[in-house]
Amino acid sequence: MDLKSIRILSVDDHPLLREGIAALIGDQADMKIVAEASSGHEAIEQFRKHSPDITLMDLQMPDGNGIDAMISVRSEFPHARVIVLTTYAGDVHVSRALKAGARGFLLKSLLRKELLDTIRAVHAGQKRIASDVAAQLADHLADDPLTPREIEVLRLVAAGNANKVIADQLSITEETVKGHVKNILSKLGANDRTHAVTIGLKRGIIEL
Repeated sequence: MDLKSIRILSVDDHPLLREGIAALIGDQADMKIVAEASSGHEAIEQFRKHSPDITLMDLQMPDGNGIDAMISVRSEFPHARVIVLTTYAGDVHVSRALKAGARGFLLKSLLRKELLDTIRAVHAGQKRIASDVAAQLADHLADDPLTPREIEVLRLVAAGNANKVIADQLSITEETVKGHVKNILSKLGANDRTHAVTIGLKRGIIEL
């Protein structure tokens, strides 16, 4: 056994993706997969058991998201090096993941091209963010972020609720809801409610 191998934990709820990653890594002399997990909960258990050098973490999983799992892992193991793998380049996803301590951020569509280099770079102590993800982040750096209340309203709009229903649910007046919607449209640069929901989903501000 090569003691210098980069030991990797692969976390994703799609077996096919894990197989694809295992096949890519299996061809490399300097790295190996020591464990796999299909949920955030399993990821934490496997991390405790194997103390991998690098964890590849999917963002969207059935039992909660990868960010929560990453926060749990890093609260126990502050030196854990996590690379986030996702289908979504939304800037809010990215900033949340980076705040939670991700050292790398990679789109699943780029795995074949960039995964191995990203693993080596992060293992060497660097941070790696795919260029199109970094561009997304830069695009919104100066934006005025939605307040927690506006995010709540946008979530209820996305669920198809009218202003009156939203007002009832949040125990506020319909006028206040209209004010929030107006702010949301303006901050997101959206033409209407549907457009605002589309932007919110794309950027990872809300999830369905």
